[in-house]
Amino acid sequence: MPLISLFFGIRITMYYNDHMPPHFHVSYADETALIDIQNVCVLRGGLPNRQLRLVLAWCTIHQDELMQNWELARDEKPLNKIAPLI
Repeated sequence: MPLISLFFGIRITMYYNDHMPPHFHVSYADETALIDIQNVCVLRGGLPNRQLRLVLAWCTIHQDELMQNWELARDEKPLNKIAPLI
């Protein structure tokens, strides 16, 4: 599962040829979640409130890049790194 971004201990990854809807995987400490790219919401799992707010803000900022990576992953092509929150 390719690492797309890493910030504040939050790992953002995406599986190749994953199921719909377009989403990415997030892990922080022992917590994990799936985040819907188009609706910027949690599909499954959970994160601490602060980290979830950071991830949702990051998703909003990078929504177009995330959708591009989703399409690349569906075609099993290399994914692009996306800038972390600073």
